[in-house]
Amino acid sequence: MITDPIADMLTRIRNAIKARHAKVDVPASRLKTEIARILKEEGYILNYKVAEEGARKTIKIYLKYQANNKPVISEMERVSRPGCRVYVSHDEIPRVVGGLGVNILTTPKGLMTGREAEKQGVGGEILCQIS
Repeated sequence: MITDPIADMLTRIRNAIKARHAKVDVPASRLKTEIARILKEEGYILNYKVAEEGARKTIKIYLKYQANNKPVISEMERVSRPGCRVYVSHDEIPRVVGGLGVNILTTPKGLMTGREAEKQGVGGEILCQIS
């Protein structure tokens, strides 16, 4: 049994990038689908697709590489863990790599990036940082 499904998703993506795979399959949930949506909107992955394989749903994440075969995602870090949650207000949201990376937060208005949360004036739990 997986105790931290978000960390599992990030690790699967990280391992697939290191192995230079074109896509990676992740067990689906609404939260993980929203994380994949944000990764696509921010340009870190090519695309994602939710597929049903029998009774199980999976998210097929298509990874993105630059022209020199270097991955677009250089680092993925889980910030808030099940044993140590990290909450911030809208004016305490940290910058990732001087604004070049992105934070993914859960807020009362749904899952969004740190920049969106600042604009809307909401804080929340920092799930992960991607650069």
